[in-house]
Amino acid sequence: MASSHKDLVVLGIETSCDDTAASVVRREGDGGCRILSDEVWTDHGDHAAFGGVVPEIAARSHVERLDVTIEKAIRASGLSFDDIDAVAATAGPGLVGGVMVGLTTAKAICLAHSKPLLAVNHLEGHALSARMTEVAAFPYLLLLISGGHTQLIWVAGLGDYRRLGTTIDDAAGEAFDKTAKLLGLGQPGGPRIEAAAVKGRADRYDFPKPLARRAGCDFSFSGLKTAVREAAQSMAAPSQADIADIAASFQFAAARHLAQRTERAMEMAEGEPRRLVVAGGVAANGVVKSMLGSICERKDWALIAPPIKYCTDNGAMIAWAGAERLAAGMAPPIAEVLALAPRARWPLAPPPEGAEIGGGRKGPKA
Repeated sequence: MASSHKDLVVLGIETSCDDTAASVVRREGDGGCRILSDEVWTDHGDHAAFGGVVPEIAARSHVERLDVTIEKAIRASGLSFDDIDAVAATAGPGLVGGVMVGLTTAKAICLAHSKPLLAVNHLEGHALSARMTEVAAFPYLLLLISGGHTQLIWVAGLGDYRRLGTTIDDAAGEAFDKTAKLLGLGQPGGPRIEAAAVKGRADRYDFPKPLARRAGCDFSFSGLKTAVREAAQSMAAPSQADIADIAASFQFAAARHLAQRTERAMEMAEGEPRRLVVAGGVAANGVVKSMLGSICERKDWALIAPPIKYCTDNGAMIAWAGAERLAAGMAPPIAEVLALAPRARWPLAPPPEGAEIGGGRKGPKA
């Protein structure tokens, strides 16, 4: 069992979507974090012609770029493989071809250098990411908002998660991407929508308030996407001002929905330590953070978010999640991890009984 009182150095590998990422992180004996290197290879041009991420192209890109990215991360850290205590790699959920590339590479490194391997849930990487740079003691309420996931999770401790709410259809990040594509803004959708919205009027379109009459704190974005499409298609040739107004109105409606459902989860957690951690790519959006900040200020909660560069997919959060588990003595036997298959679906926390969403041969949705 690893000691939590010694420094631990972990190489993290992240390939769950289209970003190829590797990082070396040191977890210090007092629980502090030092990110020694953080390499992310992103090329949205590979997918631009298709209006979104193509799984086959992403997997081939990881094959071509991962070795170089890992080498750069090791070199930038000033260390060697001999100095690394373990390797952590995303094992799911995500595009299974990309996950397979990263996990297989991590297995090879561990076998070649006799290192422990930690298979990390991508969502846990996001869930713990704020603890790399901020004081975020357990427990806390987590709003995880990314391209593939929108969830409210009570984080009681490492590996101890309880889901309070999730999206019943589309994720917040997907809604931003699809809206950007519809408006011809390109990808990645989140930053493009935010940039266009700067010059737009958020009050021009009164887009719907999803699930306003529904109890609980689940999310829905499909109706909002439909309303945006109808607004765009109602104009034969929308001007740049029209596009900016639609972008601003959509961004406001999406942020309002996220904030209102999160406020409900905060009410469910009354009496607990009043900390809200927001993570995932959509956490980088300024309007979203502003609305969440207003709610936290009104309810006397602390709002904690990682820096923008650690909101999107990165290797540092995977390395850190692995380091936290290693320090807690939660590294499984190497034989067990070597037998682990990549997972397209891997829920971080089980849904409340009777609230399962999705299913099938691949298991429940994340």
